[in-house]
This record gives sequence, C-alpha cells and structure tokens, in this order.
Amino acid sequence: MHDKILLRQGLHLLYKIQKMHIHSFEFGPFAENTYVLSDPETQMAIVVDPGCSNPHEEQELKDWIESQNITIANVLLTHAHVDHVMGCRFVCDAFKVGITMHKEDLFLLEKGPQIGMMYGFPVKEAPAPEHFLSPGDIFTFGQVELQVLFTPGHSPGSISFVHTSSKSIFSGDVLFKGSIGRTDLPGGSFDVLINSIKSQLFVYDDDYKVYSGHGGVTTLGEERRFNPFLK
Repeated sequence: MHDKILLRQGLHLLYKIQKMHIHSFEFGPFAENTYVLSDPETQMAIVVDPGCSNPHEEQELKDWIESQNITIANVLLTHAHVDHVMGCRFVCDAFKVGITMHKEDLFLLEKGPQIGMMYGFPVKEAPAPEHFLSPGDIFTFGQVELQVLFTPGHSPGSISFVHTSSKSIFSGDVLFKGSIGRTDLPGGSFDVLINSIKSQLFVYDDDYKVYSGHGGVTTLGEERRFNPFLK
C-alpha cells in the first residue's frame, strides 16, 4: 500500500474549510471541475478527477501545486468518464502517485484513449489503478478522512466522497446545481441514479455543500427544494 495514503475498509476557486482546503480548476473541452484537496496540518493532498487536457492546463495545475508546498499523495476518481481522467497520466507521472477508484469503472479508464479519439482529442493512457474502493471505505490522506459512498447511475462505478467535519460532498457527475448526471452513456441508468441520490446523498443535512464535476457549488437543501429532477 502506498505510504502516503491510508485506506480503511468498511477557473481557480479556493475554499478554506475546517482542516481541509479545497481548490478547484475548470479544465478541458467539457469544463470539468478538477479538485485539489489538502490537509493544512500535514500539507498532504490529493487530486480528484484530473481533467487537464493539454500542456497549458497541465502546467497550470503543476505550477499551482508547487506554489503551495503540498505533497500529492494520490489521484482519486469519482468515476472514469474521459473528461475526468484526461490528466491521470500527467499527474501520476509528475508526482509519482497512483490512482484510486471503484472497480466497476475500470473499463472506462482503460478505454480513455479510444473514447478521446471519438470526441476528436488525444487522451494519454492512464496507469493501472493501485487501489479500488468499496462502499463504506474511509479514504485518508494526512489527517483528512473521506467517507466513500457508492452512487452509480451516471456510470456503473460512480462514487461520492463525504468530508463530514466540513459538511462537504464531492459528487462527481451524480448531482449538479439544478441538474443530475446524464444516464444515456454505457452503464448509465436514470432510475439507479435517482435512487443513489436519494438513498446515499439525501441522508445528509441540508447545509452539506456539494462540489460537483461540472458547474458551481450547491447545497443538498437547495437541490431538495429546487432540483427539477428530484422534487
């Protein structure tokens, strides 16, 4: 197991939140949100869904990380659609780290270069994941603990991460501000996605913030009241 992480079974924006800092970048042709989560106590950090799609975006991410004097411990994937994994090879090579994800999305990660060609842009082959997550796992870097929720429907292996002390949820493309993830891609299911949101995410309080894979930050309360797919 990588010595920088602990896995227990069972556009620039900076948010400074109770023992975890969240910095977001908007990358790629699909305006995907890449997050760098860091522990201010230990300066350990992870990159969530690296979507940097060209040398300029790769350098932007690298320069910012180096300017913060943080140590990247891992790449963490909410799911493996191509817009969320285009930067995996770069981040893994640049910072000598591995990938952690849910096994059900492995086929999407492996097909990244082929899927990129379908959309007309190059995607570097990602390294094989070092760890696979299961529902109920706790992913830890530094002193930060993220609870792992299994939230399929957008993809078969979509997972969300909850940081309870700051009331933050990283939902990938499961839940957006005013919308939900598309379900017409391989392995997608509208009914499964709605069930994932209601049974996994909506058990948390209204004031939990949701950091999505695209678009702005929202709250669970706002989505309960106003999201047209969930009312």
